[in-house]
Amino acid sequence: MGKSIEIEVNGKKLKAILSDSAAAKKVADALPLRVAMSRWGDEYYGGCGLDIPEDPSAREMMEVGEIAYWSPGKALCIFFGPTPASTDERPRAASPVLPIGRIEGDISFLKSLGSRAAFGFRA
Repeated sequence: MGKSIEIEVNGKKLKAILSDSAAAKKVADALPLRVAMSRWGDEYYGGCGLDIPEDPSAREMMEVGEIAYWSPGKALCIFFGPTPASTDERPRAASPVLPIGRIEGDISFLKSLGSRAAFGFRA
């Protein structure tokens, strides 16, 4: 079982669970984090200042609600629907990302946010 965290955006609080992966543990150890994120389709991503190397768990195909770390951009990613790289309704990263956790519950309100948003991640 992973670590429970809270993500705040636009005054809403989301519950999430980080996995037991090495990348997720590095993110957990760095909390709290405030990340200015940009939107790419139905994905938010933003540089978090962490340097986590890619490992064999990296993949492009994601699920709605997954949180990931993108090594080339040193960025956290939140997937909530299809992206410009998607070939169907599933989220797809532009290049492989490290899955680090999942947001619990309804995140459909993220679709109503603009091209940029500030996300707070805390234990």
